[in-house]
Amino acid sequence: MCYHRQTARPALKAARNVSPGTRVNAVNTQEFFQQCVVVSGAGRGIGAAVARQLLDQGARVVALDLDITPLQSWQSSYPDALYLETVDVADFNAVAQAVDNGTRQLGPVDKLVCAAGILQMGAITDLSPDQWARTFACNTNGVFNLCHIVAKQMLTRRKGAIVNISSNAATAPRMAMGAYAASKAAVTQLSRCLGLELAHAGIRVNVVSPGSTDTPMQQAMWAAGSSAQTVIDGSGEHYRLGIPLKKIAMPDEIADAVLFLLSDRASHITLHDLRVDGGATLDQ
Repeated sequence: MCYHRQTARPALKAARNVSPGTRVNAVNTQEFFQQCVVVSGAGRGIGAAVARQLLDQGARVVALDLDITPLQSWQSSYPDALYLETVDVADFNAVAQAVDNGTRQLGPVDKLVCAAGILQMGAITDLSPDQWARTFACNTNGVFNLCHIVAKQMLTRRKGAIVNISSNAATAPRMAMGAYAASKAAVTQLSRCLGLELAHAGIRVNVVSPGSTDTPMQQAMWAAGSSAQTVIDGSGEHYRLGIPLKKIAMPDEIADAVLFLLSDRASHITLHDLRVDGGATLDQ
């Protein structure tokens, strides 16, 4: 094993290359000190915000993404706490190898965050079978792969916490988002079933369901003809409510919810779906 113990360190306040709108914590609670956390989709957006907050709170992070290069600049700030690997979460064997590589460097997994995801827009009658399959391969199979591999490790230690990123689209129908919504609904129910199966070992499994968030995925939708204001205002034509809080979420706001559910402060919370959408689904 290559990992080693270290003493608590002060918070690092240097600016880092993260998604627009992320913040650097002024106070470091070290809440996750020396805990090993696997984060998929860590290269950008919500996953990057989660990874950075965890690192700033003392965690060791195994960061996985199809494109992990945005995080390479972080390694000088976290030389002994960050392991990066490029991996396709839809590939079970590749994921198993990546987790093994990361844990050899940073120690056994204490927590897991599945944040990798893709968005394939289009009416269900217009989607090709390949587009449908690709969406489920990443969004749903990717979560299964990581949960299957990591949960087995957690069971041997009888402790751990898992947070999977779903979406408010899992419960609120959206025009031209059938593949994405269905894949995220599967993630939500997979997580609940897994939480039930792991509860006897004290392992908690929860879901965070963001609404519209200022990430590359959301920005791509705006580039295709939508806009932040359109999302905030809603659209009767598309049967879509607006956002009562009148703003788009920032990645760190979603990460705050993820870290809460990972933490001991949420020690009696499991099988829960926490929507972080500014009230867009009117708390269904």
